[in-house]
Amino acid sequence: MALWDRLKESASSMQAQLMAQKNDLKSGAFRDAGMAMCALVAAADGTVDPAERQRVAQLIATNEVLRNFPADDLRRRFEDNLDKLTTDFAFGKVSVIQEIAKVKKKPAEARAVIQIGIVIGGADGDFDKDEQAVVREACYALGLPPHEFDL
Repeated sequence: MALWDRLKESASSMQAQLMAQKNDLKSGAFRDAGMAMCALVAAADGTVDPAERQRVAQLIATNEVLRNFPADDLRRRFEDNLDKLTTDFAFGKVSVIQEIAKVKKKPAEARAVIQIGIVIGGADGDFDKDEQAVVREACYALGLPPHEFDL
């Protein structure tokens, strides 16, 4: 199976797993960690292009799990995290990873945040090395083995 096909299959599988947990993913910590993860993946290469912002906006608008939260609130949190990352990526990344780590004690939420990162990373058909690296870092922050997510 080609890498692209495996990536599409993995992202689809992650989305299905998120849907199965929709009712368990309603905490403020999950909301904050999910938006931090979206920003981290969008800024993984050090820049954020309009297409990446659009992918996250589309995810916020269409993802059933994220519909547990007001879309405007999610966008604001995403943009706040992006601001931290674009002002000073290294310093901002520390703050954003700390936000992600807040769900560490809730395994279902922690896994869901990683799955969101993979869905965002694969949305353009290219889950590149920079995106994989930041999702891997998030796995470590959450105490999850990256190999569980093929990272």
